[in-house]
Amino acid sequence: MNHLPGNLAYRAYKLIWVAEDWLFPPNCGGCGLPGARWCEQCSQTTSEIEQPICSICGDISVNVSGGLCSKCQVSKPLYISLRSYTVFTGSIRKAIHKLKYQRDIGLGEALSRPMITSLLKLNWALDMITSVPLGLARLEERGYNQATLLARPIALCLKVPFSSRALTRTRETRSQVGLTLTERQENMADAFQADSKLVKGKSVLVVDDVATSGATLNECAKALLDEGALQVYGYSLARAVFNPNEEVELS
Repeated sequence: MNHLPGNLAYRAYKLIWVAEDWLFPPNCGGCGLPGARWCEQCSQTTSEIEQPICSICGDISVNVSGGLCSKCQVSKPLYISLRSYTVFTGSIRKAIHKLKYQRDIGLGEALSRPMITSLLKLNWALDMITSVPLGLARLEERGYNQATLLARPIALCLKVPFSSRALTRTRETRSQVGLTLTERQENMADAFQADSKLVKGKSVLVVDDVATSGATLNECAKALLDEGALQVYGYSLARAVFNPNEEVELS
């Protein structure tokens, strides 16, 4: 994480948070120890997801045959590929909850660093980066979009334009917690709209904090492709193992 590609804008963005940490010393979002927003110990104990995973949806909970899970063999999603840095458990789960619910917005920059390192290995050709949008009610309640806090530094580091207006949520959706795959798909159906002036003819990366079934990204991809995007990729900080018979604590 100390050898990320650099440019002036990205270095300046990081320096803002260095100054913030100097003025207001942080506690680690994972373990709570003072001194860093995301400490070295939590970083070292958070493992990057490795193969085997589905080459399209990135599912880590099923056996894959020929590189694809059974779902993608039957019906491929609209996006090209979905990947996540790590599994939604332990310290990273605590950090994401702190980022989302305790207004620890500095964690966005800190947690984006391992995402950048992992994303560079994929070598995706991207023209634009955006984030999964929140509904207006949730955005007003929270005051910020945690996915945007992850996506902006990624875009700065990769020198790819970022737009928070490429996607908008057209209606409020219920929590995905405890829903089956079909219910998740129905809950997210037609929940997003893309701006054709921004996305037409572009390869777009959609960033989120946690991915589970891929239903949200698929609807984002549908909206983007309907407005002329060439192709859509997805990347999240964490991946939750999807079990429709158990509640998974997400957004």
